[in-house]
Amino acid sequence: MTPTAVVTGGARGIGYAVAASLAGQGYRVVLLARDRARGEAARASIPGEAVVVTGDLSGTRSVRAAAEALLAACPRIDVLVHNAGIWPSRFEVNSDGVELAFAVNHLAPFLLNHLLEPRMLESGTRVVQVSAGLYVKGRADIDRTAVGLDFHPIRTYADTKLCNLMMTPLFAKRWEDAGVTINAVHPGVIRTGLGDRGGLIGLALKGVKRFWDTPENGARPVVRLAVDTSAQSRGVTGRYFEIDEETPLAPVARDAVLAQQLWKQAAVLAQTA
Repeated sequence: MTPTAVVTGGARGIGYAVAASLAGQGYRVVLLARDRARGEAARASIPGEAVVVTGDLSGTRSVRAAAEALLAACPRIDVLVHNAGIWPSRFEVNSDGVELAFAVNHLAPFLLNHLLEPRMLESGTRVVQVSAGLYVKGRADIDRTAVGLDFHPIRTYADTKLCNLMMTPLFAKRWEDAGVTINAVHPGVIRTGLGDRGGLIGLALKGVKRFWDTPENGARPVVRLAVDTSAQSRGVTGRYFEIDEETPLAPVARDAVLAQQLWKQAAVLAQTA
């Protein structure tokens, strides 16, 4: 049976480059895209078998709907790449009262892992979390970050990526005897639309991005983890990679008490508890 790879945020940027590479290696690729038209345009240009599932990862209800659609489209899930993410320039909450970046960057992959778990346990999935080296600048306040009381147009991205990254060892522990692996990777500083904004800051950022690396190069370390069945057989899981180099988590991400608090909070907010 043709192996299946799910890529969230697969219609553009690193997600699209990952999807195209996996399709070129013989995977049936399922693109989870918020915008159907953009997803179909991406699908049409991918050199291989690809389908589009429309899904919004900004709220609990819509994530659950996306998971149902993915399960319907995927008899098996060999690879799950959590690529979708946002870097908001202004404070915004979703319909659940949760700050939007916290919802998309942290809660959505947490909830998808739970909702897709039965299928992943059947398939022995390799889960790859696209992370960000900026997590080292993040802070996670259990009382403030989820609802945006500490929102900042620059630092909140780092805060939410830190929260997400701290879940990786916990999911690895959860799945250690089930044949499912999860690893996180910072793909480098990549020229995508992430963080684009207007005004003078936006113009300056656009200029700086001209010197950043391409989405195709950013996809390479993600794809390496996605297809590495030998690492899976060796039990390589719960690890963090800076591009291709396995790197110990910074102290800010090794607070075991805070990690458990974040897990319990996510379980309540995502209604998995």
